[in-house]
Amino acid sequence: MPKFAVGVDFGTLSARALVAEIGTGRELGAATMDYPHAVMTRALPNGTPLKPDWALQHPRDYLDCLGFVVPEALRRSGVDPADVVGMGIDCTASTSLPVDADGTPLCFHHRFSSVPHAWPMLWKHHAAQPYATRMQQAAESRGESFLARYGGKVSSEWLMPKLWQILDEAPEVYAAADRFIEAGDWIVYKLTGVERRSAAIAGYKAFWHKEDGYPSEEFFAALDPRLARVVDEKLSRALYPAGTRAGGLDAFGAKLTGLPVGTPVAVANIDAHVSLPPAGVVEPGRLLMILGTSTCHIVLGAEERAVPGICGVVEDGVVPGLYGYEAGQSCCGDHFKWLIENFVPGSDAAEAAARGIGLHELLTERASALRPGESGLIALDWWNGNRSVLVDMDLTGLMVGMTLATRPEEVYRALIEATAYGTRAIVENFASHGVRVDSLCACGGIAKKNPLMMQIYADVLGREIHIARSAQTPALGSAMYGAVAAGGAGGGYDTIAEASRAMGGVEDSAYAPDAEASRVYDALYAEYIRLHDLFGRGGCDVMKRLKRIRERAIR
Repeated sequence: MPKFAVGVDFGTLSARALVAEIGTGRELGAATMDYPHAVMTRALPNGTPLKPDWALQHPRDYLDCLGFVVPEALRRSGVDPADVVGMGIDCTASTSLPVDADGTPLCFHHRFSSVPHAWPMLWKHHAAQPYATRMQQAAESRGESFLARYGGKVSSEWLMPKLWQILDEAPEVYAAADRFIEAGDWIVYKLTGVERRSAAIAGYKAFWHKEDGYPSEEFFAALDPRLARVVDEKLSRALYPAGTRAGGLDAFGAKLTGLPVGTPVAVANIDAHVSLPPAGVVEPGRLLMILGTSTCHIVLGAEERAVPGICGVVEDGVVPGLYGYEAGQSCCGDHFKWLIENFVPGSDAAEAAARGIGLHELLTERASALRPGESGLIALDWWNGNRSVLVDMDLTGLMVGMTLATRPEEVYRALIEATAYGTRAIVENFASHGVRVDSLCACGGIAKKNPLMMQIYADVLGREIHIARSAQTPALGSAMYGAVAAGGAGGGYDTIAEASRAMGGVEDSAYAPDAEASRVYDALYAEYIRLHDLFGRGGCDVMKRLKRIRERAIR
């Protein structure tokens, strides 16, 4: 009798559930639901305005999505819920929320419903950048060893700067919070009634280390005396590795999902990291690009090395026994969405509608007809700040070479090329600091749907790129970890490597670089690096000055 696992991927804009067969990885049913409140960047649900660089979510959306996508995926699969051996979830990170003693988000309380700091701060909430900068400066001045594991930088996308922002700007929220918890950990808690926090999420997003634990109380006190006991008062030192069984579904979780009470649930994962096993990436030297709203680049290594500008290196962070190195770009799919929604003329929209295709398809078709370098454009991929290797969220986008003859498809292609250049900078940074990158693999909707983008990546990097077989790698990866939570004796697997070999893999064909295109892109990449270093390494701080001027103008 075949057995199955369920995975749920909580992305930036939606949640997706997948039912997969143990032993084959065959995907039998899936369902997706957009978050009703999407990403709140301008106002709270009651109209309370938000300042620039804020990005919040509504925790009710997570539960509403769970209550639809899992039962619907099960219905579509035709699988008997009793044959599901385990369940796993992944979530964007760091997406954190303050909760009361019962685990209720503070934003659910009337007292805090109009206070932005009481709502979940999404990973791309960049309003904490001043606190990240001060945190980095303090760590540098004190010679804190943990900083080297994060590329020598602190990002506003991580947990601790957000907590400091809340303490400083809304101390009443900080005081009222019994604890702060990652959204993924909170979802698992709601499903099981048991709080089992992810060691991987804490490792990548909260400075936790397997041997050293969190930074010292002295470090946090040096930032702000009120933060001295932040770990013991607002977080937890009890952390659990990926694949650990967090607990079984309780009555609430069972009713929400349609699965039996007691179904094993794995400790939460980060959406990008959970994608490696489905792509067959469970050994050193293979780098996976997880292409979505943003991009994460993760490669496994056999030893810990200090690499500047990365997002973190965590032992057992992805696969037990190996070190997971993470870097990334804060803007990928968001680039193209921004262009489509704001700068495409009505005539293009009319043509796409008449042909029965989307604007992305239309611009991709037109951009495919352009030769490398033909547009005369080059862009910096910083429309949402720089995650790696500069780790500076105050940086902004740049497009050079525009004229009155510039067309939307040329801008579209230039943005694709910019993300490819940013990826090449990350790959070269890994290699130059002793982290092997022997092969490249990509996953995500973009990787499956946009051959032009993947060919440009192959040409820019001058390397072959393999594509994960599954179009739903995060959800499939979560299902795999759910199977590991069940264990071999429970119908699943004892290790994630076993699950990967049985359920993961890549497509038979790959994208190979075109020699002539690569020659042109080598020249363009050199120009990209000149702009990258000029605007990103202190040669010209106009981007930062403009942000300060904007802040003063809107006060």
